[in-house]
Amino acid sequence: MLDPRSFADVDAHALVAYAHAHSSPEEPLLRELAEETRRRTKSPQMMTGHTEGLFLRALVRLLGARRVLEVGTFTGYSSLSMAAGLADDGEIITCDVDPEATAIARTYWAKSPHGAKIRLVLGPALETIAGLAGPFDLVFIDADKRSYGAYWEACVPKVRPGGALVVDNALWSGRVLDPQEDDARAIAAFNAHVGGDGRVEHQLLGIRDGLMLAVVRQAA
Repeated sequence: MLDPRSFADVDAHALVAYAHAHSSPEEPLLRELAEETRRRTKSPQMMTGHTEGLFLRALVRLLGARRVLEVGTFTGYSSLSMAAGLADDGEIITCDVDPEATAIARTYWAKSPHGAKIRLVLGPALETIAGLAGPFDLVFIDADKRSYGAYWEACVPKVRPGGALVVDNALWSGRVLDPQEDDARAIAAFNAHVGGDGRVEHQLLGIRDGLMLAVVRQAA
C-alpha cells in the first residue's frame, strides 16, 4: 500500500504503470479474455484483471492449494489465473448466476490446459456453498457486495487451518472512508466484521480496489 508520506510527490498513475512493467507479463490467453470482456460486457470493470490475477495465482502456489472455492465467476479471468497455479489434480469450484458472462468463461477455459481444473456451478452461491464439503485451501469472494457478510460466514468454516480467504473490492474506490451508498456501507460493515473475527488473522491490502486477505488460525 502506498504510504502518503513517502509518495507525496509521485504521480500515482506512473507508479502503477512502473509496477506493471516490472511484473510478470499477462499471458496471451488471459489478455485475449480481458479484451473480449471489455468488448462484450456492460461492466468490464468487474473483471479481476492482471495485477490481481498474478497475486491470486501466486497465493495458490504458496499455499500449495488443491481445492479452491470462488464466489463470483464473471468471465472467468480469476478462475483461470488461479487454475494456472494449481497442481494437475487440483480443483476450483466457482459459483455464479449469470449464464451469459460465464459462457465467455467456459470458452476460454476450454482453450487452456488448466481449464479442466475448473468446475462451474450456476445458481445462488449460498445454496451452492451449503452443499459443499470442506476443507478448502483458498476461498476467493468477488460477488454482490451486500452479501459479503453472508458469504464470509458460509465460507470460513469450510477453510482449513492455515488456509486463506481473499475478498475483493474491500476499499470500494475509497468510498469506505465515508460510505454514503448501500454497497459502500455493506463493505465498510464487512471490513469491520472481519476485524472482529477471532478465527482469522487478516490484512487489508492496497492491491487494485483493495483485497481483504485472511488466514484461518491454527487450532489452539
